[in-house]
Amino acid sequence: MNMRGDGVFPEEVVIQILARLPVKSLFRSKTVCKRWYRLASDKYFIQLYNEISSKNPMILVDISEASESKSSLICVDNVRGVSEFSLAFLNDRVRVRASCNGLLCCSSIPDKGVYYVCNPMTRDFKLLPKSRERPVTRFHPDDEATLVGLACDLTYQKFKVVLAGYHRNFGHRSDGSFVCLVFDSELNKWRKFITFQDDHFSHMNKNQVVFNSYMLVLDLSCDIWRKMQLPYDVIHGMGYRIYLLEFNGRLSIIQISEAWMNIWVLSDYWKEEWSMVDKVSLRCIRGMVPGIFPISQTDEYIFLATHKQVLVYHRKSRVWKEMYSVKFSSTFPLWFSAHAYRSSMFSCN
Repeated sequence: MNMRGDGVFPEEVVIQILARLPVKSLFRSKTVCKRWYRLASDKYFIQLYNEISSKNPMILVDISEASESKSSLICVDNVRGVSEFSLAFLNDRVRVRASCNGLLCCSSIPDKGVYYVCNPMTRDFKLLPKSRERPVTRFHPDDEATLVGLACDLTYQKFKVVLAGYHRNFGHRSDGSFVCLVFDSELNKWRKFITFQDDHFSHMNKNQVVFNSYMLVLDLSCDIWRKMQLPYDVIHGMGYRIYLLEFNGRLSIIQISEAWMNIWVLSDYWKEEWSMVDKVSLRCIRGMVPGIFPISQTDEYIFLATHKQVLVYHRKSRVWKEMYSVKFSSTFPLWFSAHAYRSSMFSCN
């Protein structure tokens, strides 16, 4: 195959084909010729690859076996199905805490306070320097940060990790100060700020802070928490569960009731304006609704997890499909250990 355009395919066509390969296959193809070898560092190709992969999100699920104290990761892909997923290249037993743009933030299980940011597709990883601050936690003696956030900038190949929670000594109640530690990959160091709150952070669940009428947003450019109003119909709706997701680069709220799933998108961040983009009937999966949890979505489909299953809903055909089901009793519900994921070319260093 000639990359100069005088062969079977023009160069742009070949680039478009390569940009649709899994990262592992792409790296194997580097040995074909010098031009293909240089693609992994070509800014245009990296941007193209990341744009295409954003349309095919996946789910990572940590499957814990109750009978044996071990866990394994699987990847659920709407296109390629279910496959095993390994973080063995970290040479540590870890728990996935956050996911963003193809990177994972993982915490070490045996070594408390040790965090990694990695790209599992390229096996590139960074061991974060240990913070000198005391661990922040909500429940002693877990000693894990109550909230772990990961933000990645694909354009500039930078990321930030947020650890947030309360200082709490053994046998003592929290003093009410909410501590945030932010790691900046560009500066390669942590910064700290403290917010004194009353009940603002008392309802955290699965890294989501959603209240009856608003949610809290951390602006990393100025280290300030601010309230953001939810849509009027969400505030005044009865019997809904509310979840936060990403939708085409924008914040999305999913309302789930007994019979319906309403999907809202933040159309204007500064004006706090929301638009409802879809209304999905849940009647055909009525028995699963009480334990269902949305994980990831695109224009074409939505991934959801229950206690034992991963489901996908196809928006155009309005068809539900089971993608994965556990054959044993897991320690936690799958939705508790499922993370939205996508393949990307992103260097952690």
